[in-house]
Amino acid sequence: MAELHILRDHALGLAKARKIAFKWAEQAESEFGMDCVYEEGDEADEVSFSRAGVKGTLLVSATLFDLQAQLGFLVGAFKHTIEAEIVKNLDSLLAAPAKKRAHKKAV
Repeated sequence: MAELHILRDHALGLAKARKIAFKWAEQAESEFGMDCVYEEGDEADEVSFSRAGVKGTLLVSATLFDLQAQLGFLVGAFKHTIEAEIVKNLDSLLAAPAKKRAHKKAV
């Protein structure tokens, strides 16, 4: 079984990170057919996601995104492609608030 572990530090705080994690879960459901369950906590949230051959969690805190996933045997053959897509999507979502802040400063 192949495993993925992706960490991303951020300085957004929990409220903004929560919004990004929720968008990520929506994308995972619509683009990859994942079943996602979002659980809010006092200091961190957890998104559990699964579909045939994939199971994992995205832990979201005020300073960190921590994604861990287990890929089944057949899906594991595509580990690098799946990891690249997850990284691209997560980094894109994390970059969006920074772009908004930069745009506001420029205006």
